[in-house]
Amino acid sequence: MRITHWISGKPWTGTAERSGEVFDPAIGAVRGRVDFAGQSEVDEAVAAAAAAFPGWRDASLAARSAVLFEFRALLRRRGDDLAAIVSAEHGKVVDDARGEVARALEAVEFACGIPHLLKGGFSENASRGVDVHSIRQPLGVVAVVSPFNFPAMVPLWFVPAAVACGNAVVLKPSEKDPSAANFLAGLWAEAGLPDGVLNVLHGDKAAVDGLLTHPDVRAVSFVGSTPVARHVYETGTRAGKRVQALGGAKNHMVVLPDADLDLAADAAVSAGFGSAGERCMAISVVVAVGGIADDLVGRIATRVDALRMGEDMGPLVTAAHRDRVASYVDAGVAEGAELVVDGRRRAVDGSGFWLGPTLFDRVRPDMSVYTDEIFGPVLSVVRVPSYPAAVDLVNANPYGNGTAVFTTDGGAARRFQNEIEVGMVGVNVPIPVPVGYYSFGGWKDSLFGDTHAYGPDGVHFFTRTKVVTTRWPDPSHGGVDLGFPRTV
Repeated sequence: MRITHWISGKPWTGTAERSGEVFDPAIGAVRGRVDFAGQSEVDEAVAAAAAAFPGWRDASLAARSAVLFEFRALLRRRGDDLAAIVSAEHGKVVDDARGEVARALEAVEFACGIPHLLKGGFSENASRGVDVHSIRQPLGVVAVVSPFNFPAMVPLWFVPAAVACGNAVVLKPSEKDPSAANFLAGLWAEAGLPDGVLNVLHGDKAAVDGLLTHPDVRAVSFVGSTPVARHVYETGTRAGKRVQALGGAKNHMVVLPDADLDLAADAAVSAGFGSAGERCMAISVVVAVGGIADDLVGRIATRVDALRMGEDMGPLVTAAHRDRVASYVDAGVAEGAELVVDGRRRAVDGSGFWLGPTLFDRVRPDMSVYTDEIFGPVLSVVRVPSYPAAVDLVNANPYGNGTAVFTTDGGAARRFQNEIEVGMVGVNVPIPVPVGYYSFGGWKDSLFGDTHAYGPDGVHFFTRTKVVTTRWPDPSHGGVDLGFPRTV
C-alpha cells in the first residue's frame, strides 16, 4: 500500500525520491510505504495552501461553520473506521483508539462555534466623534506537525481551529502512522472544505525543517519530545514565525496517606499503561507519601498482573521504540530500583513489537527511569516522607506537563493545586486533559511558546488582532443631509 501526500484536494501523483516503511505493530509486518517529502513537495503543498487562503479567508463565518458542522457529523459517523486505522498503524487497542476519536470530537465541536469565538470588541465615542473596534483575522498559511502517539486526536487539536479562523493548513503527521491524516483530509473534502485549505505532507525531519524555514508559512504548531520541540521553536522563531511547541513530560501522581488506595491503584494502572504508556499525559511516576507505599505497591502490582496483552494494552509503535523502552528496564535494574513486575517476561504470540507492563519500586530521582521520558509501559514508585517532600519533588522536575493528587482532604487538594508548578492538575483524576473548551499545555520544558493548544488559546494562536479607530464627518458640517436638526 502506498501512502502519499494530499495536496490541493487530492492524492499527490508525483514520484517520491525517498519513502519509509509503515508497520502493523501487533504482528511486526510492513503494512505499506509512505512517501517522504523533499523541498519541492514542501513548496508544492505550501503553494497550494497559499493559493487557497484568500478565498477561504474571505468566506463568511456562516460558510466556515457549516463546513465544521458537516465535518463533525462525518467524523461521528466514520469514527470507528478512523479508530481501526489508528489501531492498525499505532498499535493501541481499538477501545483506546475510539477514545482518541471521542476526545478529538471535543476540539471540533468547540471550533464549530467560530462565529461567537471571533467576535471582537467595540467602544463608541472613545474620543469625541471617534469609535474604536477590534477584529481578529487569520494568519495565512500555518503548519501543524503532529506526533505518532495520537495520529487522529492531535491533528484535530489544531486543524479545526486553524481552518475555522480562516487559515490554510499544511499538516505533517508522523511517518510512523500516517494514514489517519489522509483519512481526515478525505473527510474534510467531503465536508466541503475548498481544495488547498488543508494539505497533508508526509515525511521526516527534512519536511519539518522545510516548513519551519519556508517564507510563506506564518505559524507552526508542534507536539513531540522536548529536544525536538526546542528545535522547532528555535528554528521557527528564528525564521520569524509564531510557534507553539508542546514537548515531553514526566507526570507524577501524588498519593497522600488519606487517599482511597483502591481508587489510586486503579488510576495508576489505567493512566500508566493505557495506550502502552505512549501518551504525553501518561502517569510515569507514583509518589507514595508516608507509610502507604507497601500497601499501594501491592495493589498496583496485583492489577498489573491482571492486564491482558492485546485486550487491555497493545504493542509499542516500532521495534526500535520497544527496544529503547526495554533498555530502560535494564537500566533500572542495574541502578538498583526494585523490579516488582517485569514486562520483559510477558510473552505474546507472534512477532509484533510487544513489551509488557513494568513496575518499579524504591526509585530514586537520580535514576534514568525517573529522569528520562521513557514513553512506554514503565511505572516507577518514588517514596517520600511528607506532603512538602512530594511537592518539592514534582516542582524540581524539569517537566511541567500534568500531575495528579489523590486525597480525600479538600484542603490538601486546594493547597496542592496552588503550590504545584505544572500546567494541568488533576484531583483524584489521573490524566487531567482539559475538555475542548479549555486549553491544553504544560509549563517549563513541556512547552516552548506562551500559547496552549485548542480551546480559547487555539483561537488566539491562529488569529492576530487588529484595532480600528474611526472618525466620520459630521453631517451638520457639510456631510449627508439626514433630514433632521443636528444637536451639537
